[in-house]
Amino acid sequence: MTRKLKIQSLLLSFFAIPFFWSCESNFKDVQKFYFSEFMPTGEADSINLKYTDSGKITAVLASQRMLDYSSVRFPFTEFPKGIDLTLFDKNAKKTFIKSDYAVSFKGTDMIDLRGNVRITSENGQQLTTEQLYFDQKNEWFFTEKNFKFTDPKSGSTTGEGIDFNKDFTRVNFQKVKGLINQSANTKL
Repeated sequence: MTRKLKIQSLLLSFFAIPFFWSCESNFKDVQKFYFSEFMPTGEADSINLKYTDSGKITAVLASQRMLDYSSVRFPFTEFPKGIDLTLFDKNAKKTFIKSDYAVSFKGTDMIDLRGNVRITSENGQQLTTEQLYFDQKNEWFFTEKNFKFTDPKSGSTTGEGIDFNKDFTRVNFQKVKGLINQSANTKL
């Protein structure tokens, strides 16, 4: 190899190495940009929100922590420390909902409840499960997970998969593992 060719190779290497380092740096900046997309745009601790419709309270939401991701492509609100939600029907009857974790998806009006999910109606009916979805628009709950449904008048039922409206007046069981005693308030 001639001396001139060696010098050219050395100079090329000398200028190429910083170019590759700068590419690595730019790549890391791009990674940070996309990672920051999932940073919450808002955070709140110890919240207590009241939702109203025509001057009447329709729901009360309490949570120790709320993270708002409204600037991402599919916006959502996360409740990493769980929720305590009270729903009110037209006659002011209450339905109480608790879970260890929840995510509310803004585009679909769906809420994903996870971990020790418990729903209790004012008249004592209760459902427990590990995951439950709530369709806010249709006021309908559903899960494919194992559940336990207890009605003070008809006893307990366990199974896998259930869907029902918020006041338990319409309940559809899927794979039942026990006896179902139909009460006057529950339509199967």
